Formats: sequence, structure tokens, C-alpha cells
Amino acid sequence: MIEPDLEKYAEDHTSDEDNLLYDLNRKTNLRTTLPRMISGKIQGKFLELISKIAKPRIILEIGSFTGYSALCLAKGLAEDGILYTIESNVELEKIILDHISKSENESKIKLIMGNALDIIPKIDETIDIVFIDANKKEYLSYYNLVLPKLSKGGLIIADNVLWSGKVTDQNPDTDTKSLLEFNTHIKNDKRVEQVMLSIRDGLLFIRKL
Repeated sequence: MIEPDLEKYAEDHTSDEDNLLYDLNRKTNLRTTLPRMISGKIQGKFLELISKIAKPRIILEIGSFTGYSALCLAKGLAEDGILYTIESNVELEKIILDHISKSENESKIKLIMGNALDIIPKIDETIDIVFIDANKKEYLSYYNLVLPKLSKGGLIIADNVLWSGKVTDQNPDTDTKSLLEFNTHIKNDKRVEQVMLSIRDGLLFIRKL
């Protein structure tokens, strides 16, 4: 969403990835067909710092991809905290588990394979942070499922809400229409307050009142 030179400048002035995240970033670029789906250094550090500030006990991630954002978010968990991360693509399971197993937070990260719409209702926890980065057509469904489970003052962070700038297109495609509906719903939902950030592909930062 910003000029490559500015993106490079921002990366150069962001704390470096640790060795595990660097290795996962490299392997994601080598082994997956859509490596740009990874959170990456800037967004990953942002998620890490938010988690460290909030010190959540329960985090729910909807859409693991290769596990980069889960590893970042887990760094801020409370001592007895748990991060549940949901992924539907079985081809990604091995790379996710390989890197979780090397993390100092291995015991705190629980990978659940399957459809998030089926799994979320079965999570009987009060959730402090939710990170949404999965099927764009289902963003509003995910939101409606997690909001009742979210603690007062809890956070929902939704990725890709600018969708490569397509949200301003005159004739939006199906995914874009779903994101437009989601963004508008959040704007009008009096149960939350929100700010939309232009980090990478857009993050919608939502706080439950």
C-alpha cells in the first residue's frame, strides 16, 4: 500500500525478526505459492507489541497460514496463556507445527485444523485478542461468532481490510464486496470502537466497549 522505498525504510527501522521468524519467513517464500500472505516483519512486530502491551490470557487466530503471526502474538501471552490458531489448509500443517515446536512458547500454541465456522462455537473461553486473517467472504461471520466471546476491552484485529486498494473500486469483486460489508458493519456497530490502519494491506483494529 506504500512505495517500495518507504516500505524498505520502515522495515529498516523496525526491530529485526528473531532467528525462528526469519527462518519461517524464508521457508514460506521458498515453499508456498502465495508467500505474500505471511504477516512479515513490520506487521508481525506490530502484532507482537500489541500482545505484549495487552498481556492476554487467551488469543484466537483465525487463519494460521504458515504460523508467523501466531509466533508473534504468542510472545505477549500471560504466563498461563493459550493461543488457539485455526487453519483449514492441511498442506500447511507440517510447516506450522515444525516452527511451533521450535518456539519457546510451544506449549502455549494450539493448532486446530478445520473450518473456523465450525470450530469457533466450540471454544468455551473468554477471549482477549482475536486476529482474523482467513476467508474474506466469512469475515462478518467470524466477527459475529467471536464478539460475544470477547472480554470487555478485548481486541479484534482484522487483516487485509484495504484489499490492495480494491475497496475503492467502482465495480468491486466478490471478496471486495464482503470486505466492504464487513468494514461498514464495524463502522456502524455501537458495541465497539475502531481505527483502520494502512499497515501493509490494511488492519482494522477493533476494541469491545
